[in-house]
Amino acid sequence: MEKEEKFPIRTYSKAELAHLYNPDMPIVSALRKLRRWIKKNDKLLAELNATGASRYEHSYTPRQVTLIPHFLGEPG
Repeated sequence: MEKEEKFPIRTYSKAELAHLYNPDMPIVSALRKLRRWIKKNDKLLAELNATGASRYEHSYTPRQVTLIPHFLGEPG
């Protein structure tokens, strides 16, 4: 049997991660959609804020990347 590849936890640019979650959308639209999903999930938003996340950052840290699939599911 083949092993299913796990989503690698590393630093991702916000655009890269948004595109992984929404591969058929233009980057700007994918970013907006991911941002909406995060804002609608109060627990995820609180956890991200606790890590020092800022809307002005251009990337997510590995810790933040761990949280996002935990609440939203893995991309792809």
